[in-house]
Amino acid sequence: MSEDASEKKLSILGAFADRRILVMLALGFSAGLPNLLVFDTLSAWLREDGVSLEIIGFFSLATMAYAAKFLWAPLVDRVKIPFLTGWLGHRRSWMLVAQAAIMLGLWLISGQSTASGLGAIAAMAVFVGFSGATQDIVIDAWRIEAGEDARQGAMAAAYQWGYRIAIVVAGAVPLLLAEAKGWNFSYAVMAGLMLVGVAGVLGAPREQKHVIRPIHTEGVPARPVRDVVEWLCRGAIFVVGALVVGSGLSGNATPLTFLSTPLGSPDAFGLAGLWKTPPTGTLLQVGAVVVGLAVIVIACWPIPKTPTRPGAYLSQSFGAPLIDFFRRHRSTAALILALICFYRLADFVLNIMNPFYLDLGFTKPEIAEIRKVFGTIMSMIGVLAGGIAIAKLGLIRSLIIGAFAGPLSNLIFAWLAMQGHDVRALIIAISFDNVAQGFSGVALIAYMSSLTGQGFTATQYALFSSLYALPGKVIATLSGRIVESSARAAEAGGPFAVLKPLFANMTPDALVSGAAKTGVSPAALGSGYMVFFLYSTLIGVFAIALTFAVARRTLAEDAAREAPSGDNT
Repeated sequence: MSEDASEKKLSILGAFADRRILVMLALGFSAGLPNLLVFDTLSAWLREDGVSLEIIGFFSLATMAYAAKFLWAPLVDRVKIPFLTGWLGHRRSWMLVAQAAIMLGLWLISGQSTASGLGAIAAMAVFVGFSGATQDIVIDAWRIEAGEDARQGAMAAAYQWGYRIAIVVAGAVPLLLAEAKGWNFSYAVMAGLMLVGVAGVLGAPREQKHVIRPIHTEGVPARPVRDVVEWLCRGAIFVVGALVVGSGLSGNATPLTFLSTPLGSPDAFGLAGLWKTPPTGTLLQVGAVVVGLAVIVIACWPIPKTPTRPGAYLSQSFGAPLIDFFRRHRSTAALILALICFYRLADFVLNIMNPFYLDLGFTKPEIAEIRKVFGTIMSMIGVLAGGIAIAKLGLIRSLIIGAFAGPLSNLIFAWLAMQGHDVRALIIAISFDNVAQGFSGVALIAYMSSLTGQGFTATQYALFSSLYALPGKVIATLSGRIVESSARAAEAGGPFAVLKPLFANMTPDALVSGAAKTGVSPAALGSGYMVFFLYSTLIGVFAIALTFAVARRTLAEDAAREAPSGDNT
């Protein structure tokens, strides 16, 4: 027993005591820095200089690239960077180029004035967003290809730590520097901080030999003029599909207005006004993703009975990663995709937590301080625990533990609802929830990393990470309605009225203001919140069932693969 225990400890130390962990910390920092700088922090600069909120809203387009990054991930998998690839390897050369582009974009932003260069700032923000999303694609691919499965948890944990540190830095340091030296100086310093990521790239070991899958064009003659025309036509269709997909994934209708304005409708035929209105807007966003993906499929589909080089390149670049995934995972593939989409769903439906805290009587400073201090610390502890669990228990067991974490943390909020305005109870609830989210997040990242195939790492992982939150966008629109309708049912003496006595011992100020706005008693509103948290827990139970189903099939398939070699021996 002691020998086994020491081996487990050594395996945990071995998972974290590696230079790749420090590299991932630096790369996580360089990934988190531009994400906040291109909109959240930039919007503070714009607003301070008197830019209208309407114009500031357009700058959110800079973050759209993060939602749609899977669209150019095949290029990252296939295209070599001249000179750099031979020196650094495929992934590190791409990372260095992306980081140089981010630094250039932030530096150019630092040299602009909002009075005379607002358009240039907007263009550079989009450029930095695109470069940052590209960096994310490559960092994920390098992490997967540079570390074995047993180390993926530790590497994902280090990445999350670096990312969270960068979010804190990008949210606070530019504001402090701007107060002392001005916004231009602040963004110049942020450009310099990207050198942390450059150091990570230069200190990183090469990934395993990168394999570029060949594009089969045997028997397809080259027709230069016709091929150029076809590339232009397919490219135009692809861009249309990409804008539609991006508008759905980012929740921003502006890309649709780009398409509709030349047709005489600057508001996307009335859709722009509905885009942010739940639940119609959410359904429109999901519909945009489906329609946009269909348009992209059309852009990539080979011409029937007329093979062409553009058709072969696009269909194989985008189709081959999907074919590879379904071929490797066979009958489990659909279950795996369902698990990816539903694993964090119990967390994603909690989109009404700030109103919940305010209804309980907590002040805005109380909420902000507890979430910022305890939430951040506990989230990083959860991330670390996830990395340790994967190293010690293995990926599948850790994935199962993470599946239970979400529903259990939602039950903690049901308990908080019964306590009322109790700061200690809020600290406990937020701490437990952030540990659970950190743990399950690392488990899911490591699991998605294990699903990718050689030669398609960037494309497959980018697709998983872009689409896994999509079901949450739909179901989360019902959260507020569930609370209010359940509260009214409890007030009217319906079946949920049996929950009202649970709130008899709340603090006197709890739920009073929210109940008045809803037109029910505080106990009835508490019942509504209780029903909602129980509902979110049941959603998590579905994810638990999917996790067990996938785990059982995965273990059975692994055993089947090992059986022949066992028989031979």
